[in-house]
Amino acid sequence: MPYHEKIKTTARLIKESTKTLALTGAGISTESGIPDYRSPGTGLWEKLDPIKASSLSALRSDPARFYEINLERWNAYSDARPNAVHFALAQLEQMELLLGVITQNIDSLHVKAGSQRLWEVHGHLRTAQCLDCRQKYPFDLLVKLFRAGENPPRCAKCSGILRPSVVLFEDKMSEDFFQASQVISGCQLLLVVGSSLTVYPVAGLPGAAKQVIIINRTSTPWDESAAVVIHAGAGQVFHDIMEELGQPLAESPSKA
Repeated sequence: MPYHEKIKTTARLIKESTKTLALTGAGISTESGIPDYRSPGTGLWEKLDPIKASSLSALRSDPARFYEINLERWNAYSDARPNAVHFALAQLEQMELLLGVITQNIDSLHVKAGSQRLWEVHGHLRTAQCLDCRQKYPFDLLVKLFRAGENPPRCAKCSGILRPSVVLFEDKMSEDFFQASQVISGCQLLLVVGSSLTVYPVAGLPGAAKQVIIINRTSTPWDESAAVVIHAGAGQVFHDIMEELGQPLAESPSKA
């Protein structure tokens, strides 16, 4: 199917569906300058062993090293701004053509773009909490303490080690994941955008949808069973989808 026909079909399926959700992965944020994790040749996990770098055991066994590897990289996400994909999904929600977004991303770009119904299944970088007493803090405090020489950053209440509110390797899944697993029940159309669909349990979510559309630069295990597969940059794809829907993309920097 030619590209323009895929855009037309995608727009039609979105208009016809009465329950549409989006599932987004790291691939949508590369256009905002955030590197993804698994792309061949450029993925972060080709350079770092995730278990040694970003796991719960890494944090517990050598918290200072954990923060040396991860904190400045994560903090850099705060400078990133939403791109066309984030704005398009927020706009589709406002148009009542999209129920909400399930995201694997921790960068908060969907929040910045204005998405209201959002399930951040791998957590986010807006807050942190103590490993011992669970006291919560703003993520910015981790950066402030770290840069002041306190490594690892510690809880002011009990002196326990602080951790960001993200799902690390070896962590249990977030409450948002269990909510998303319920919300996706009865989904007529799932837009999978920028995800390789190789990380479980999130990679199993498309199985709950009646139809799936894949928008990703590389192939995924779900391509053969998808209604539409578009291997292209998601920003341009969503620009074209919004044009086809008669609602040109209205990126709003004020929301960021």
